[in-house]
Amino acid sequence: MPNTTINYAQLLETNNLMQITTDETYWLCVTRTVQESKLFPVPSYMMLSYLMAYYRYPSLLRKIEGRMSAEEVGDRARNMGMKIQNPAMGWALPGFYLLGREWLINMGLLRPTDAIEDLIYVMDFWKRFQLSYHRNDGHRTNKEFGHRNQAMPERRLQVFHADMYDCEQGDELHEAAQSFMATASQYGFLVSCESRISLHNHGPYKIGENKEMIVRDFMDLAECDWPWLDDVAEGVDYNNLTVTMAVKDAHFYLVDDWGSFEAEPEFTADKLVGVGLYTSDNISEGHIPVGMGSREELIETLKKLDGQIKEATEKLWRRIAGWSRDQMIDAGAITYFAICKDLAHVAGVYDPDDWVMVDERAERFRPLLNDEFSRDALGELVGLVSHPSQQVMDYTMAMHSNNPTRMYSSIPYSVLSGEPFTVSCGPVFPGASHLNPKKDVYTTTRGKLTLAEYNRISQEFVPELCQPRYLHLCDTWVKYHAHTDLARELYETEQKHSRLLKGKGAGLRRDDIEALRKG
Repeated sequence: MPNTTINYAQLLETNNLMQITTDETYWLCVTRTVQESKLFPVPSYMMLSYLMAYYRYPSLLRKIEGRMSAEEVGDRARNMGMKIQNPAMGWALPGFYLLGREWLINMGLLRPTDAIEDLIYVMDFWKRFQLSYHRNDGHRTNKEFGHRNQAMPERRLQVFHADMYDCEQGDELHEAAQSFMATASQYGFLVSCESRISLHNHGPYKIGENKEMIVRDFMDLAECDWPWLDDVAEGVDYNNLTVTMAVKDAHFYLVDDWGSFEAEPEFTADKLVGVGLYTSDNISEGHIPVGMGSREELIETLKKLDGQIKEATEKLWRRIAGWSRDQMIDAGAITYFAICKDLAHVAGVYDPDDWVMVDERAERFRPLLNDEFSRDALGELVGLVSHPSQQVMDYTMAMHSNNPTRMYSSIPYSVLSGEPFTVSCGPVFPGASHLNPKKDVYTTTRGKLTLAEYNRISQEFVPELCQPRYLHLCDTWVKYHAHTDLARELYETEQKHSRLLKGKGAGLRRDDIEALRKG
């Protein structure tokens, strides 16, 4: 038996975290449509991505924590709209890893007692990140909060609320915003190989008696980590864009761990009554206004970005049209597997060999991944939950289905009593790709950088609001110290780029913000 410090408490917690993920994964999958596409072999690349996640996530997360803890990365995540929110972290990081593990167990290539230290570590990293990112709402997942996400602090929500420009259906701003969001959504869908993981929503945040705010992030829009956006997206000015949306007469009763939302009554175009636009990344001081100097400037900015993204979309279609099946599988698998790649950017340890290559251990399974086999394997794994490894005792009634099944196999506690086990699947193995090599260009809020420059700046930079002076000044602290100079400094730091709140400091309430908007 390996020399290890695994204990009962760790196993209890790890199995609990897996069960939490099991229950939400089943609900998310059975309440969504079939994962298929007429263009991309989606089930094939999904199954490959799960294997890549299983083999690589443990080592890559340890590499990240060699420079920055999961908790610190979670603190940084609240200050930006990069791809380490939901669905990347709330569901995908543990979900992809556990799905890869379960499939390997089902095929007889793993036992539930294999790579136990890896499993404990991945789930612990996820837990610590989630608790940090969600510290303002006190949950680990959107599911725990009744399927909502209110991760942002009051000081930022006040800026978003104050600086939005009013609009109504038919006016120029409303039309420009709707057109831009439709174009960016379609582009993001294509960038992500006909998946939705370039788009994220969080909220709702109540901004009035009949108004709520949803914050939408569009990510990986410009030349970034994806080789297929090299040259194609050269003309897109921003890699990440955040749209703040004020919505009247609709309640967002669901914002799930995939970043999707549902509203009652339905959120239709006529209910959009306010818009703001920002950019951010791990080397920016929070959210930077884009075109927010005036209503007219915002309209022109949205139109300009709409045009840039339409041009990039056309170029991307042309590139993808020339791809082979293997290139499509690689791009899709890399997109899924690397959904949490921005963790490495935050820590300043990003390496394309880690994130945009197919691990040779996963590559062995490619001959299996025709459309029919992949579709059925995926359907059984996450929908029917019918693989042999997923069956449990007949007395069991699973959440949602009432069937005697469990999506993810628990760690047997018998390993504490001498049953043999292994600790790890090993280090990162070499990888390869059928795609063109990545150009050394990364679009950031500081311009286009080489990877060496980007990693260096990432390692050196600490956002002002994440400095020790402010880091632990949460909304609970503000409630009792709003009158202090330190609270004023904290809020004024957030308000530096605000059109209406610059220099206003702490102590304002939501109604005060609304009065300033009308003033």
